This record gives sequence, structure tokens and C-alpha cells, in this order.
Amino acid sequence: MYIIIAIVGVILLTSFVVLRHSRFGKLPEGIRLERILRSPNYQNGEFTNQSVTPTLTGDNGFKTFVSFFISKKDRVTPIDSIPIVKTDLKTLDPQQDILIWLGHSSYFMQIDGKRLLVDPILSGFASPFSWMIKAFNGSHAYQASDMPDIDYLIITHDHWDHLDYDAAVALKPKIKQVICPLGVGSHLQHWGYQANTIIELDWHQQATLDSGWVVNATPARHFSGRGIKRNQTLWASFVLQTPTLKLFIGGDGGYDKHFAEIGRQYGPFDLALLEQGQYDKRWRYIHLLPSEVFQAATDLNTKRLMTVHHAKFALGNHPWHEPLNQLIENSQLHHIPVLTPMIGEPVHLKDTAQVFSHWWVGLE
Repeated sequence: MYIIIAIVGVILLTSFVVLRHSRFGKLPEGIRLERILRSPNYQNGEFTNQSVTPTLTGDNGFKTFVSFFISKKDRVTPIDSIPIVKTDLKTLDPQQDILIWLGHSSYFMQIDGKRLLVDPILSGFASPFSWMIKAFNGSHAYQASDMPDIDYLIITHDHWDHLDYDAAVALKPKIKQVICPLGVGSHLQHWGYQANTIIELDWHQQATLDSGWVVNATPARHFSGRGIKRNQTLWASFVLQTPTLKLFIGGDGGYDKHFAEIGRQYGPFDLALLEQGQYDKRWRYIHLLPSEVFQAATDLNTKRLMTVHHAKFALGNHPWHEPLNQLIENSQLHHIPVLTPMIGEPVHLKDTAQVFSHWWVGLE
């Protein structure tokens, strides 16, 4: 009995110490918390989705949770290094409108003379610890040191595979302005970002960034949290209007009515960036399934589609290349052009004739 008590005590003490590490961030308090409490999307002590959204499907949550971990993992990593193109982001022609995918849901954009960075995961792992959820060989091609000065850093939510503590700290001197959902600024401010550089938006709130530059925070169907307590910060998608382009930045989230609502209110879009990867039928409410991606794109009324959230980390049990194969297969039934760049390969945002290879074939 004494041994059991001692073991439990050590586990609890270790957990307490670990969870107090700065990388776990900080829950909102003070004026920020007061603003959260006034949000129509914050109910009964947490942020909520537009529709009832269980994290896991099935009647028995614990059984569903366990079944995921004991399920067969089929080719979840590539057999060889991921091929990449190492574009020098610091020497790009400032007049070029370019998107550079950095793997998973991270991408750099240069549009109308501004530089943007979305959900940069640049540390080679998507978890609290460097030995967990490590990047595929070859996919960890870009680090914080490769980034130029950034006009706008956009964070869609505070999960470990979208908000990287090490990258956020290393990038801090390069970031002029942060745009994030309500509450996420608490983490960033805890890590040394100045409050006046952080724009936090609730769903359906708008910020004018510069002449011709407007961003709207829009709903997503997901959840948040970096520690034990969930949903104390908001998750969001974003509508970005530049002087010459309109983009939808999807972040993470399952299918729901919000895609059609956003399409009606803000569409059409020149490009929609949607997640397709790390899915599971047990997660269908919080991540898009391959069969739902084109429906979401159609609802949004987008001219072109690029999917992210794949080809860097194994979070789901499906084959690592399945999201890309499914994208190409499903695209034959729709009339929305799809973009499939390699990590680091320039996407010319105004070149609607640009063609991309099926670079993942042969790495199955």
C-alpha cells in the first residue's frame, strides 16, 4: 500500500511540475478573461461549437479512445524521406504573390507586398516533448531561422500541432502583428509577445490590418487546449481579404453548416486551404473526412483548393499518403482545381495554370 501511494504521489508531483512548464502556455485571466465571459460562444465554463460536437463518436467514450490506440496502424509513415524544395524565403521577389507550404498545416505567404505565416510548426515535433510525434524524415526542412520578418502571424488554435512553443519564442523578434482567436493571446503574451501586437478575435469579428487588408474570424468545428483543461481558448477559421486576393484559412475542424454560411457571407474565394489528413471516423465531428473536403470547398464557393494537415506527422491511423490519393481521386468528380505542392515548392497564387506533380507516389 505504501509503495502504491508513493508511486501515485510521484506521478502526481511529476505531472504538476511538467504542466507548469512555460510551453503549456497560460490560461486567460484579467481583462482577457472578462472578454471571454462576454462571448456568445462561451457557455457553461467553456467555448462551444455551433452544433453539438463530441470529440469521439460512439456511446462509450473510453472504449472508443482505447480502440483508437489498439487499432491497426497501416503505413502511417513514408518508406523514404519526404521530397522537398528548399526555397529561400528571405530572398523572394517582394512583388511575387507566393505560398510556400512548410508541411502539416504550416505555410508562408507573400501577398501584395506583405509576408504572412500560418500555424508554424518548425521544431520537428508536434507535442509537449521532442521524443513524441516526430516529423517524417525530410519533412522538417524549415526552421525559425529560415523565416524572414513577418507582417502577420496567424494562429488558428492552440493545439500542439498548430501552436509551437519553440517556434513562437524563436520567431518573436520577427513578428510585427499576431492574429489569433479569442484567448490564444494569453499563451503568446506569457511567452513574451507584447499585448499591443496581438489581435484576438471572436467569431464574426473583423480587423482592418492595413489599406485593403481585412481579416474576419469565422467559425470552425473543433476544440482547444494544451493541458488538462479544454476549450478555454477559442478555435477559428479566417477569411483574409488582401488588395487583390481573398483566401479562406480553414485551420482544423469537422464538417458543419458553417462552411455554407461562410461561403454565402464572404465568398467566392480565390483559394481555400482546408485540412485533409490525420482523420478517423471516430473523430468525424472534429476533423474533415476525405469524403467531406469537396463538399466543404463547394459550400465555400472557392475557385481553387489546397489541402494541408498531412505529410509531416502521424496523428491518425490511416496510411500517410491516403489523404493525397483521396484528394486526387475525389477531384475527378468535382470541378475545383486542387494544388498539391511539395514542401517548400512555390505556389504562384495568381497563376491558375500552374501544375503540380504527384510527388508522394513511390513513397507508400
